[in-house]
Amino acid sequence: MEIDRRRLMALFGGLLVAPANVLAAPDSEPLFLAARTEAGRHAIAVFDSRGSELFSIPVDARGHSFAIDARNRMAVAFDRAPGTHAVLFDVDNRKDPLPLVAAPGRHFFGHGIFSSDGKLLLASENDYDEGRGVLGVYDVAAGCRRIGEFASGGVGPHDVVLMPDGRTLCVANGGILTHPDYDGIKLNLDEMTPSLTYVDLHSGELVEEVRLAPELHRLSIRHLVVDAYGVVWFGCQYEGEAADRPPLVGRHRRGEEPVLFAGPAETLRALDNYVGSVAVDLSGEIVATSSPLGGLITYWDAATGRNLGQTSLADGCGIAPLQDGGILATSGRGTIAAVDIARSRLRSVAEQPAVGWDNHLRRIG
Repeated sequence: MEIDRRRLMALFGGLLVAPANVLAAPDSEPLFLAARTEAGRHAIAVFDSRGSELFSIPVDARGHSFAIDARNRMAVAFDRAPGTHAVLFDVDNRKDPLPLVAAPGRHFFGHGIFSSDGKLLLASENDYDEGRGVLGVYDVAAGCRRIGEFASGGVGPHDVVLMPDGRTLCVANGGILTHPDYDGIKLNLDEMTPSLTYVDLHSGELVEEVRLAPELHRLSIRHLVVDAYGVVWFGCQYEGEAADRPPLVGRHRRGEEPVLFAGPAETLRALDNYVGSVAVDLSGEIVATSSPLGGLITYWDAATGRNLGQTSLADGCGIAPLQDGGILATSGRGTIAAVDIARSRLRSVAEQPAVGWDNHLRRIG
């Protein structure tokens, strides 16, 4: 179903162009969102920087990541791919959650973004019979009714971010073709074509596309974040030979070729060809990347790409900025930890060994 352009333009009539990452005043209490599994039961949890839970929402399947409308204090939690369910909820727990279901022939990839005014939700999705990526477009005021879709410009769109202009989407097309009938099997590893695409939020027009070098066609671009300079950073997972060690972290400035950063050889080796999440500190000057396979959180200077160090956290993946310039991290082994980036030190905030935190941790407020 293509987008209803008249309906879309009506929704954009009052669009406020604002930075993609809207933060509340510095003295407000930040909240964090993460999906968890405990004793076979799945939930979405909302907690503070001390690890104290405010509330949780039971869900039927493993969660993955979130779209956040910071201005209106709303969020959507998506199933892990190839999930077909999501839930819209108030992060202050003032309203009942609203379940969402993927359109026929589509499944979610676990990520999404709100327009800067909160009127639209866009979700990364798979048109699995046609083998192409799409961005589902949802009218939030109409109960998140799906009003159409845009082509993502590639295969396997995973993460999507809103650029600082408030109208351009950047999409990480991982390049991996899957189909729910084939139990998660990666169907096209020899023909993978990962890419970053920029899509106009008003029209769905593809305005820019970049690909990695041909020899890196098995380097799947997965997760994105925008730094203080308005530049997109991305984290990858490698689908080639296990002994290969391609760079896993990169950045892209509009109109230029993407640049990859390997960091120290021992760090690259320890990452085990997998970056699971990407975040920036509140200044936007430091990029953090996590590898649950390597048990490492690594740091990069946004201005130069220089590797700034690393911190060990077994099965650690979820990362989000803290107020003090550090980051909060979660692990699949139940740890919530505050990380001092400057000293590469980690302090446990909460330990729940029976809990498995999923890949992503997101901050609101």
